[in-house]
Amino acid sequence: MTEEFIADALEKLALVGVMIGFALVVAMYSTWAERKVAAFLQDRIGPNRAGIFGLLQPLADGLKLFSKEEITPKDSNKFLFILGPSLAMIVACMTGAVIPWSTAFEIGDRVVVPQIADVNIGFLYILGVLSLGVYGIMIGAWASNNKYSLMGGLRAASQIISYELPMGIVLITVLMMTGSLRLSDIVHYQQDHAWFIILQPVGFIIFLVCSFAETNRTPFDLPEAENELVGGYHSEYSSMKMGFFLFAEYINMFISSVVISTLYFGGYDIPFVDEAKLAESIGMNWVSVLNFLSLFGKSCFFIFFYMWVRWTIPRFRYDQLMNLGWKKLLPLALINMLITGLVILLLNK
Repeated sequence: MTEEFIADALEKLALVGVMIGFALVVAMYSTWAERKVAAFLQDRIGPNRAGIFGLLQPLADGLKLFSKEEITPKDSNKFLFILGPSLAMIVACMTGAVIPWSTAFEIGDRVVVPQIADVNIGFLYILGVLSLGVYGIMIGAWASNNKYSLMGGLRAASQIISYELPMGIVLITVLMMTGSLRLSDIVHYQQDHAWFIILQPVGFIIFLVCSFAETNRTPFDLPEAENELVGGYHSEYSSMKMGFFLFAEYINMFISSVVISTLYFGGYDIPFVDEAKLAESIGMNWVSVLNFLSLFGKSCFFIFFYMWVRWTIPRFRYDQLMNLGWKKLLPLALINMLITGLVILLLNK
Protein backbone atom coordinates (compact mmCIF):
# COMPACT_ATOMS: atom_id res chain seq x y z
CA MET A 1 0.00 0.00 0.00
CA THR A 2 1.27 3.46 -0.87
CA GLU A 3 1.70 6.25 1.67
CA GLU A 4 -1.06 8.24 -0.04
CA PHE A 5 -3.52 5.37 0.40
CA ILE A 6 -2.62 4.99 4.08
CA ALA A 7 -2.97 8.74 4.62
CA ASP A 8 -6.41 8.74 2.92
CA ALA A 9 -7.53 5.76 5.02
CA LEU A 10 -6.41 7.43 8.26
CA GLU A 11 -8.14 10.66 7.21
CA LYS A 12 -11.44 8.86 6.59
CA LEU A 13 -11.16 6.91 9.86
CA ALA A 14 -10.57 10.17 11.73
CA LEU A 15 -13.60 11.75 10.02
CA VAL A 16 -15.74 8.72 10.94
CA GLY A 17 -14.62 8.94 14.57
CA VAL A 18 -15.25 12.68 14.79
CA MET A 19 -18.67 12.42 13.11
CA ILE A 20 -19.89 9.57 15.34
CA GLY A 21 -18.53 11.22 18.47
CA PHE A 22 -20.12 14.55 17.55
CA ALA A 23 -23.47 12.90 16.75
CA LEU A 24 -23.43 11.09 20.10
CA VAL A 25 -22.68 14.31 22.01
CA VAL A 26 -25.45 16.17 20.15
CA ALA A 27 -27.88 13.30 20.84
CA MET A 28 -26.88 13.26 24.51
CA TYR A 29 -27.52 16.98 24.96
CA SER A 30 -30.68 16.82 22.83
CA THR A 31 -32.23 14.92 25.76
CA TRP A 32 -31.35 17.86 28.02
CA ALA A 33 -32.63 20.37 25.44
CA GLU A 34 -35.88 18.43 25.04
CA ARG A 35 -36.57 18.71 28.76
CA LYS A 36 -35.70 22.40 28.79
CA VAL A 37 -37.94 23.13 25.78
CA ALA A 38 -40.80 21.13 27.36
CA ALA A 39 -40.31 23.01 30.63
CA PHE A 40 -40.33 26.38 28.84
CA LEU A 41 -43.52 25.56 26.93
CA GLN A 42 -45.22 24.28 30.10
CA ASP A 43 -43.97 27.10 32.36
CA ARG A 44 -41.66 24.84 34.38
CA ILE A 45 -37.95 24.99 35.23
CA GLY A 46 -36.66 21.69 33.83
CA PRO A 47 -33.38 19.98 34.83
CA ASN A 48 -31.42 22.30 37.16
CA ARG A 49 -29.77 20.13 39.84
CA ALA A 50 -27.00 18.22 38.04
CA GLY A 51 -24.44 20.90 37.17
CA ILE A 52 -24.99 24.50 36.09
CA PHE A 53 -28.40 24.82 34.39
CA GLY A 54 -28.63 21.02 34.65
CA LEU A 55 -25.93 20.53 31.99
CA LEU A 56 -24.67 17.37 33.68
CA GLN A 57 -28.12 15.76 33.57
CA PRO A 58 -27.35 13.71 30.40
CA LEU A 59 -24.30 12.22 32.17
CA ALA A 60 -26.47 11.35 35.17
CA ASP A 61 -29.03 9.73 32.87
CA GLY A 62 -26.29 7.70 31.16
CA LEU A 63 -24.97 6.52 34.53
CA LYS A 64 -28.51 5.54 35.51
CA LEU A 65 -28.99 3.51 32.32
CA PHE A 66 -25.63 1.75 32.73
CA SER A 67 -26.38 0.85 36.36
CA LYS A 68 -29.91 -0.48 35.76
CA GLU A 69 -30.52 -4.20 35.75
CA GLU A 70 -30.34 -5.91 32.35
CA ILE A 71 -33.57 -7.86 31.91
CA THR A 72 -34.05 -10.30 29.03
CA PRO A 73 -37.52 -11.89 28.84
CA LYS A 74 -37.43 -15.65 29.35
CA ASP A 75 -39.30 -16.54 26.13
CA SER A 76 -37.60 -13.98 23.90
CA ASN A 77 -35.11 -14.72 21.14
CA LYS A 78 -31.93 -13.71 22.99
CA PHE A 79 -29.73 -13.04 19.93
CA LEU A 80 -32.33 -10.97 18.06
CA PHE A 81 -33.33 -9.20 21.28
CA ILE A 82 -29.80 -7.80 21.48
CA LEU A 83 -29.42 -7.33 17.70
CA GLY A 84 -32.50 -5.05 17.44
CA PRO A 85 -31.23 -2.03 19.42
CA SER A 86 -27.67 -2.58 18.18
CA LEU A 87 -28.83 -2.43 14.55
CA ALA A 88 -30.94 0.68 15.23
CA MET A 89 -27.91 2.43 16.73
CA ILE A 90 -25.47 1.38 13.97
CA VAL A 91 -27.82 2.44 11.16
CA ALA A 92 -28.45 5.82 12.85
CA CYS A 93 -24.69 6.50 12.91
CA MET A 94 -24.26 5.47 9.24
CA THR A 95 -26.59 8.12 7.82
CA GLY A 96 -24.21 11.05 8.14
CA ALA A 97 -21.47 9.49 5.99
CA VAL A 98 -22.46 11.34 2.78
CA ILE A 99 -23.21 14.76 4.29
CA PRO A 100 -20.82 17.61 3.34
CA TRP A 101 -20.26 19.19 6.76
CA SER A 102 -18.23 22.18 5.55
CA THR A 103 -15.76 23.44 2.96
CA ALA A 104 -12.24 22.04 2.83
CA PHE A 105 -9.60 23.00 5.39
CA GLU A 106 -5.84 22.60 5.59
CA ILE A 107 -3.77 20.52 8.00
CA GLY A 108 -0.15 21.20 7.16
CA ASP A 109 0.24 20.54 3.43
CA ARG A 110 -2.88 18.38 3.25
CA VAL A 111 -6.31 19.66 2.19
CA VAL A 112 -9.10 17.79 4.01
CA VAL A 113 -12.71 17.75 2.80
CA PRO A 114 -15.01 17.14 5.81
CA GLN A 115 -17.18 14.58 4.04
CA ILE A 116 -16.64 10.86 4.59
CA ALA A 117 -17.95 9.70 1.20
CA ASP A 118 -18.87 12.03 -1.67
CA VAL A 119 -20.72 9.31 -3.58
CA ASN A 120 -22.79 10.00 -6.69
CA ILE A 121 -25.92 8.47 -5.11
CA GLY A 122 -25.88 10.72 -2.04
CA PHE A 123 -29.49 11.06 -1.01
CA LEU A 124 -30.40 7.61 -2.36
CA TYR A 125 -27.90 6.32 0.21
CA ILE A 126 -29.67 8.34 2.91
CA LEU A 127 -33.08 6.96 1.90
CA GLY A 128 -31.70 3.43 1.86
CA VAL A 129 -30.05 3.70 5.27
CA LEU A 130 -33.13 5.34 6.79
CA SER A 131 -35.27 2.46 5.55
CA LEU A 132 -32.86 0.00 7.20
CA GLY A 133 -33.44 1.65 10.58
CA VAL A 134 -36.89 0.10 10.83
CA TYR A 135 -35.33 -3.38 10.76
CA GLY A 136 -33.79 -2.74 14.18
CA ILE A 137 -37.20 -1.77 15.52
CA MET A 138 -38.98 -4.74 13.92
CA ILE A 139 -36.37 -7.29 14.99
CA GLY A 140 -36.41 -5.98 18.57
CA ALA A 141 -40.21 -5.91 18.61
CA TRP A 142 -40.59 -9.48 17.29
CA ALA A 143 -37.81 -10.88 19.49
CA SER A 144 -39.47 -9.48 22.63
CA ASN A 145 -42.31 -12.03 22.31
CA ASN A 146 -44.75 -9.33 23.42
CA LYS A 147 -47.94 -8.47 21.56
CA TYR A 148 -47.67 -4.75 22.32
CA SER A 149 -44.08 -4.71 21.07
CA LEU A 150 -45.02 -6.61 17.90
CA MET A 151 -47.84 -4.17 17.20
CA GLY A 152 -45.40 -1.27 17.61
CA GLY A 153 -42.97 -2.90 15.17
CA LEU A 154 -45.73 -3.42 12.58
CA ARG A 155 -46.79 0.19 12.95
CA ALA A 156 -43.20 1.35 12.45
CA ALA A 157 -42.84 -0.71 9.26
CA SER A 158 -46.09 0.50 7.67
CA GLN A 159 -45.32 4.08 8.69
CA ILE A 160 -41.86 4.01 7.08
CA ILE A 161 -43.26 2.54 3.83
CA SER A 162 -46.09 5.09 3.70
CA TYR A 163 -43.91 8.16 4.18
CA GLU A 164 -40.80 7.14 2.23
CA LEU A 165 -42.80 7.25 -1.01
CA PRO A 166 -43.66 10.99 -0.91
CA MET A 167 -40.21 11.73 0.54
CA GLY A 168 -38.54 9.98 -2.40
CA ILE A 169 -40.77 11.77 -4.92
CA VAL A 170 -39.97 15.25 -3.58
CA LEU A 171 -36.28 14.35 -3.74
CA ILE A 172 -36.77 13.57 -7.44
CA THR A 173 -37.71 17.24 -7.94
CA VAL A 174 -34.38 18.24 -6.38
CA LEU A 175 -32.63 15.82 -8.76
CA MET A 176 -34.53 17.27 -11.74
CA MET A 177 -33.30 20.78 -10.92
CA THR A 178 -29.69 20.00 -9.99
CA GLY A 179 -29.05 17.04 -12.30
CA SER A 180 -27.07 15.30 -9.57
CA LEU A 181 -27.59 13.00 -6.60
CA ARG A 182 -24.42 14.20 -4.86
CA LEU A 183 -25.19 16.26 -1.76
CA SER A 184 -22.11 18.41 -2.43
CA ASP A 185 -23.47 19.28 -5.91
CA ILE A 186 -26.86 20.13 -4.38
CA VAL A 187 -25.17 22.54 -1.95
CA HIS A 188 -23.15 24.15 -4.78
CA TYR A 189 -26.31 24.54 -6.89
CA GLN A 190 -28.00 26.41 -4.04
CA GLN A 191 -24.93 28.62 -3.63
CA ASP A 192 -25.05 29.55 -7.32
CA HIS A 193 -28.84 29.98 -7.61
CA ALA A 194 -31.14 30.02 -4.58
CA TRP A 195 -31.94 27.78 -1.63
CA PHE A 196 -34.51 25.08 -2.38
CA ILE A 197 -36.79 26.42 0.37
CA ILE A 198 -37.46 29.21 -2.18
CA LEU A 199 -37.42 27.05 -5.31
CA GLN A 200 -39.31 24.06 -3.81
CA PRO A 201 -41.43 25.27 -0.86
CA VAL A 202 -44.08 22.54 -1.30
CA GLY A 203 -41.40 19.88 -1.54
CA PHE A 204 -39.83 21.20 1.67
CA ILE A 205 -43.11 20.96 3.59
CA ILE A 206 -43.70 17.39 2.37
CA PHE A 207 -40.12 16.39 3.22
CA LEU A 208 -40.40 17.95 6.68
CA VAL A 209 -43.64 16.11 7.50
CA CYS A 210 -42.18 12.83 6.23
CA SER A 211 -39.09 13.41 8.38
CA PHE A 212 -41.29 13.48 11.48
CA ALA A 213 -42.75 10.12 10.46
CA GLU A 214 -39.32 8.65 9.59
CA THR A 215 -37.89 9.57 13.00
CA ASN A 216 -41.01 8.40 14.92
CA ARG A 217 -41.43 11.81 16.53
CA THR A 218 -44.71 13.20 17.83
CA PRO A 219 -47.31 13.52 16.31
CA PHE A 220 -46.14 10.40 14.41
CA ASP A 221 -44.86 8.35 17.37
CA LEU A 222 -47.50 5.64 16.94
CA PRO A 223 -44.97 2.74 17.20
CA GLU A 224 -44.42 3.60 20.89
CA ALA A 225 -47.77 5.14 21.84
CA GLU A 226 -47.80 4.61 25.61
CA ASN A 227 -51.57 5.12 25.97
CA GLU A 228 -52.22 2.28 23.47
CA LEU A 229 -49.14 0.03 23.43
CA VAL A 230 -47.55 0.62 26.88
CA GLY A 231 -44.22 1.51 25.23
CA GLY A 232 -44.54 -0.17 21.87
CA TYR A 233 -41.50 -1.83 20.35
CA HIS A 234 -39.26 -1.16 23.39
CA SER A 235 -41.72 -2.25 26.10
CA GLU A 236 -39.52 -5.17 27.20
CA TYR A 237 -36.20 -3.32 27.05
CA SER A 238 -34.21 -1.94 29.97
CA SER A 239 -30.76 -0.53 30.77
CA MET A 240 -28.50 0.33 27.80
CA LYS A 241 -30.51 -1.72 25.29
CA MET A 242 -33.33 0.72 25.97
CA GLY A 243 -30.75 3.53 25.84
CA PHE A 244 -29.65 2.43 22.37
CA PHE A 245 -33.20 2.81 21.03
CA LEU A 246 -33.51 6.26 22.63
CA PHE A 247 -30.09 7.37 21.39
CA ALA A 248 -30.88 6.12 17.88
CA GLU A 249 -34.03 8.29 17.85
CA TYR A 250 -32.10 11.41 18.85
CA ILE A 251 -29.26 10.72 16.40
CA ASN A 252 -31.85 10.24 13.64
CA MET A 253 -33.45 13.54 14.64
CA PHE A 254 -30.07 15.32 14.44
CA ILE A 255 -29.06 13.75 11.11
CA SER A 256 -32.54 14.42 9.72
CA SER A 257 -32.15 18.10 10.69
CA VAL A 258 -28.76 18.20 8.93
CA VAL A 259 -30.25 16.59 5.79
CA ILE A 260 -33.13 19.10 5.72
CA SER A 261 -30.64 21.95 6.12
CA THR A 262 -28.45 20.52 3.34
CA LEU A 263 -31.25 19.88 0.85
CA TYR A 264 -33.38 22.99 1.38
CA PHE A 265 -31.37 25.62 3.28
CA GLY A 266 -28.08 25.64 1.40
CA GLY A 267 -26.22 23.26 3.69
CA TYR A 268 -23.10 24.96 5.00
CA ASP A 269 -23.70 28.01 2.79
CA ILE A 270 -23.56 31.34 4.65
CA PRO A 271 -26.23 33.63 3.14
CA PHE A 272 -25.12 36.94 1.56
CA VAL A 273 -21.42 36.11 2.03
CA ASP A 274 -18.85 35.65 -0.75
CA GLU A 275 -16.86 32.80 0.78
CA ALA A 276 -14.03 33.02 -1.77
CA LYS A 277 -13.30 36.65 -0.83
CA LEU A 278 -13.75 35.84 2.85
CA ALA A 279 -11.17 33.03 2.56
CA GLU A 280 -8.66 35.51 1.10
CA SER A 281 -9.00 37.76 4.14
CA ILE A 282 -9.31 35.31 7.06
CA GLY A 283 -7.98 32.06 5.58
CA MET A 284 -9.46 28.76 4.40
CA ASN A 285 -9.60 27.15 7.85
CA TRP A 286 -11.65 29.93 9.47
CA VAL A 287 -14.10 29.90 6.57
CA SER A 288 -14.46 26.13 7.06
CA VAL A 289 -15.26 26.70 10.74
CA LEU A 290 -17.85 29.36 9.87
CA ASN A 291 -19.41 27.07 7.24
CA PHE A 292 -19.70 24.26 9.78
CA LEU A 293 -21.26 26.62 12.34
CA SER A 294 -23.74 27.76 9.67
CA LEU A 295 -24.86 24.16 9.00
CA PHE A 296 -24.93 23.33 12.72
CA GLY A 297 -26.97 26.45 13.51
CA LYS A 298 -29.57 25.56 10.86
CA SER A 299 -29.69 21.99 12.22
CA CYS A 300 -30.17 23.23 15.80
CA PHE A 301 -33.18 25.24 14.64
CA PHE A 302 -34.81 22.10 13.23
CA ILE A 303 -33.96 20.10 16.36
CA PHE A 304 -35.76 22.81 18.34
CA PHE A 305 -38.64 22.64 15.85
CA TYR A 306 -38.95 18.86 16.38
CA MET A 307 -39.16 19.44 20.13
CA TRP A 308 -41.55 22.37 19.79
CA VAL A 309 -43.97 20.27 17.72
CA ARG A 310 -43.72 17.35 20.18
CA TRP A 311 -44.97 19.48 23.06
CA THR A 312 -47.57 21.37 21.02
CA ILE A 313 -49.45 18.96 18.73
CA PRO A 314 -51.26 15.85 20.05
CA ARG A 315 -50.58 12.39 18.61
CA PHE A 316 -52.54 11.37 15.51
CA ARG A 317 -54.84 8.38 15.38
CA TYR A 318 -53.37 5.60 13.28
CA ASP A 319 -56.00 5.92 10.53
CA GLN A 320 -55.28 9.66 10.35
CA LEU A 321 -51.57 8.90 10.01
CA MET A 322 -52.11 6.54 7.07
CA ASN A 323 -54.67 8.79 5.38
CA LEU A 324 -52.27 11.74 5.51
CA GLY A 325 -49.48 9.72 3.93
CA TRP A 326 -51.41 7.97 1.14
CA LYS A 327 -54.29 10.35 0.37
CA LYS A 328 -52.68 13.75 0.93
CA LEU A 329 -48.88 13.75 0.79
CA LEU A 330 -48.41 11.20 -2.01
CA PRO A 331 -50.76 12.94 -4.53
CA LEU A 332 -49.34 16.34 -3.51
CA ALA A 333 -45.76 15.10 -4.09
CA LEU A 334 -46.72 13.73 -7.54
CA ILE A 335 -48.40 17.02 -8.54
CA ASN A 336 -45.35 18.97 -7.31
CA MET A 337 -43.06 16.74 -9.40
CA LEU A 338 -45.18 17.18 -12.54
CA ILE A 339 -45.33 20.98 -12.14
CA THR A 340 -41.56 21.11 -11.57
CA GLY A 341 -40.96 19.08 -14.73
CA LEU A 342 -43.30 21.33 -16.73
CA VAL A 343 -41.57 24.50 -15.52
CA ILE A 344 -38.11 23.07 -16.33
CA LEU A 345 -39.34 22.06 -19.81
CA LEU A 346 -40.78 25.52 -20.52
CA LEU A 347 -37.66 27.33 -19.27
CA ASN A 348 -35.36 25.17 -21.40
CA LYS A 349 -37.28 25.80 -24.65
